[in-house]
Amino acid sequence: MPDQLTPITHCTHPLVEVFGFPINNFSKEAKRFRDNRLCPFNNKVPNCTKDKANDPLGTCSIFSDAGISITCPTRFRENWVVVGTAAEFLFPRGSNWTSLTEVRLKDKYGQSAGNIDIVLVAYDELGRVTDFGALEIQAVYISGNIRNPFKHYIDDPKKNVQMDWTNQSNYPRPDFLSSSRKRLAPQLIFKGGILKAWGKKFAVALDSPFFETLPELEETTKEKAEIAWLIYDLKYDTENKKYNLELTKTVYTKFESALDKITKSDAGNIEDFINILQTKLDEQLEHKPDAPVIDAFRTGLGPK
Repeated sequence: MPDQLTPITHCTHPLVEVFGFPINNFSKEAKRFRDNRLCPFNNKVPNCTKDKANDPLGTCSIFSDAGISITCPTRFRENWVVVGTAAEFLFPRGSNWTSLTEVRLKDKYGQSAGNIDIVLVAYDELGRVTDFGALEIQAVYISGNIRNPFKHYIDDPKKNVQMDWTNQSNYPRPDFLSSSRKRLAPQLIFKGGILKAWGKKFAVALDSPFFETLPELEETTKEKAEIAWLIYDLKYDTENKKYNLELTKTVYTKFESALDKITKSDAGNIEDFINILQTKLDEQLEHKPDAPVIDAFRTGLGPK
């Protein structure tokens, strides 16, 4: 069994943290959190509710070739450090502020643009709103099946801490591409676009492995920035035998330049695409197609 004081740096299965604790932490506290399916990271309720409230998928982070990837957005709420860091960007020093979670954002037609993860609100001595900004938290999607190794581990953590999952089908891995295109890009387009129109800044919290997969962003100064990218890593605390969320760096950008970089794909070689079309066309002409091919000239629909 791995030493409880030592972080597991290489593993034959993907799990790093389960219900807030490293998989090789067998302290009374870790056992209590696993037995009661609790979340130590300021979830809406004491229990973990990831995936299913009555059968939560208590996986906070997983191993990947790029390091440790955070797979649950609630994991970023550890001690609310991320909120304090965002406030330093959004408001002048000394401002009175608080945070509100899951605030609905609507466009000019009353249509929902989605919920903002966390809205930070600055207020005066009378409690009146003087300013606000947004904080979006971007955990990474997983491709493959993470529930199966989670269930196997949680059945007997001490026995299964070194389980070998490498030959199992659908081995789970971070899906950085889907995370940026299906989650991050729409957040910037819809919610970010409205905040930009209002002249409000926002911060995006994500981990280093995810950020490193994004296109290189054009940086600016903190004073001129419209977006602050708050980049975190999980650092192992030997004394407490668990990982702590620590800010690695902050990258400041303008809104439109970041959006352009993240949402625009670099064009490949057009000849490669034509070759794909030619292959598919050859296959269709050699075999009866599933759908009828309309000969525009024979039907009189072609050019005269």
